[in-house]
Amino acid sequence: MYKRIRELREDRDLLQSDIAKYLNCTQVAYSNYELGKRDIPTDILIKLSLFHNTSVDYILGLTDETTVYPRQKS
Repeated sequence: MYKRIRELREDRDLLQSDIAKYLNCTQVAYSNYELGKRDIPTDILIKLSLFHNTSVDYILGLTDETTVYPRQKS
């Protein structure tokens, strides 16, 4: 999982600080997610999946399919 969020970020040529700003956390906190030093909370996983237009399952390593599922209408 941690490798995937780093790869998603790097594929878009973004810095950790760019993602941290979107998530409203510090660069250090986000770095700890990428390094596996800190568990990623569910709300952060959801935000990352929306940001990268992929599924939480992909980020968690449950699938290799990057295609996002249809979203529920609120």
